[in-house]
Amino acid sequence: MDKSLLIFIAIGMGFLYFITSFVGEIQEADDKYQNEEYQQKHKYDQYHSVHSIGQEILELSGADAATQIAAWKESRLKQDFLVLFPDFDAMKKFAKERTRGDALQAKLLKMLDDVEGKYFSGTMNAEQAKRALDLK
Repeated sequence: MDKSLLIFIAIGMGFLYFITSFVGEIQEADDKYQNEEYQQKHKYDQYHSVHSIGQEILELSGADAATQIAAWKESRLKQDFLVLFPDFDAMKKFAKERTRGDALQAKLLKMLDDVEGKYFSGTMNAEQAKRALDLK
């Protein structure tokens, strides 16, 4: 009876080791993917701040142009910006006051001037203008 008990315990220990190592590998792989997803989602959070009035701004002064554009595309402020359409003056004011970064501001203001001209001349309808302003 002692031999069968020892064999049973040994098999149980082997099974327990197999299960814990298998579950551990799955958890490590899952954590890796969750961490990568979290990092992708929050990649540009460092550029969001609040200015003295209490509004959220996109502070991109020290970043390169590609980073500024990418951060704008992923920003929550972009949706606030698009809601202002077709008030181009409010959109320009928003771009100047709520974004920091020369490359981004220059691109936004140039794009606004182009879209405004085409929209008011009739060569672009509202849907086309919104799509052009979306910068995707």
